[in-house]
Amino acid sequence: MRILHTADWHLGKTLEGRSRQNEQEAVMDEICQIADDQKVDAIIMAGDVYDTVNPPAVSESLFYETAHKLSNEGSRPLIVISGNHDSPERIQASSPLASYQGITLVGHPIDHLIKIKIPNRQMHLNISAIPYPSESRLNEVLSLSNDDEHIQDAYNDRLHTLFKEHAKSFQKEAVNIMMSHLFVAGGKESDSERPIQVGGAYTVSPQAFPKTAQYVALGHLHRPQTLKHSSALTRYAGSPLAYSFSEANQPKSVTILDVEPGEKATMNEIYLSSGKPLVKWRAKNGLNEIHHWLDEGRDSHSWIDLEIQLSEALSIHDIQKIRKLHDGIVNIRPIYLNDIEQEERLERMGLPIHELFIRFFKQQTNGAEPSPELLQLFLELINENYDEAILEVAAGRDEK
Repeated sequence: MRILHTADWHLGKTLEGRSRQNEQEAVMDEICQIADDQKVDAIIMAGDVYDTVNPPAVSESLFYETAHKLSNEGSRPLIVISGNHDSPERIQASSPLASYQGITLVGHPIDHLIKIKIPNRQMHLNISAIPYPSESRLNEVLSLSNDDEHIQDAYNDRLHTLFKEHAKSFQKEAVNIMMSHLFVAGGKESDSERPIQVGGAYTVSPQAFPKTAQYVALGHLHRPQTLKHSSALTRYAGSPLAYSFSEANQPKSVTILDVEPGEKATMNEIYLSSGKPLVKWRAKNGLNEIHHWLDEGRDSHSWIDLEIQLSEALSIHDIQKIRKLHDGIVNIRPIYLNDIEQEERLERMGLPIHELFIRFFKQQTNGAEPSPELLQLFLELINENYDEAILEVAAGRDEK
């Protein structure tokens, strides 16, 4: 059986107010094409269909069109769960119609497996589909204590119990998959994810998943990643587009899973090419460097986060000119040299006194290292007036 795992579409999400609709349409088409080319038997979507609980109509239309294509007229099952950005009721509302197309939509956590017969295979797929399991969506108060550690223990125990209950219905003659939308300890986050854990309270241990699951399909984290130290093969599919500059140069993909009943699953990452790259420009030589990059057409089809080092204030005219020359520049942040010097001075102030002296000595001698005897002498001399010595060395003065 071949399964496509995807997640975190975030349809309707913008980049600092700039529409990503065209990019989202393109990447949805690409995922549908991959499903066809790879001849997958089923698709699992691990939450965050939309970016908000009240998405724009154009985003809902895109979801329905994509679901219709992925289901291939009902011959290819599609299972979708809600994420923390989704309204469970909105995701599940169209279930009566979707089920006729082989589409299963799960809004709230349920207490049973979903059992699906795969039309192209003589076997069943058992899915433990657990949408974003917050206390409110579980309809439970997990801990009366406000202590993060107690909440985390209670949350982890509750989900471990839920996973175990689902796993009791796994069958040796079927493919058994778990799918959820949550934060697992050890996962690498990005800035574009709104935290679903408070102080680490809503975090699940990778050991919470049952060993009998052949694969654990996760959503929430936008970086594609396979988790270590998990009881079962566990993976975040990641988002199909980069949604923040913390994801700049981060490859995006879907995961293709090959698995047979009772056998170990194997997986393959299929990279996505749709969407504009997110790029960081760091101009240390001021406006002239920016205009040189613009003239040569650098990153002409990218979204750009721009930081410029300047000695004088950046005018509105300069900002307008830059934006006119490249409509993909999202942020423009001037960094003034005085601020940089102040940051370096503060950094030096946080160093141990002997490190400050070494830096000062190297500045004064064009890089020579002080001898151990000289360093020892310096430390002895400052014992009587430690604070004053720190200030003098950090300020780069040699009057003392």
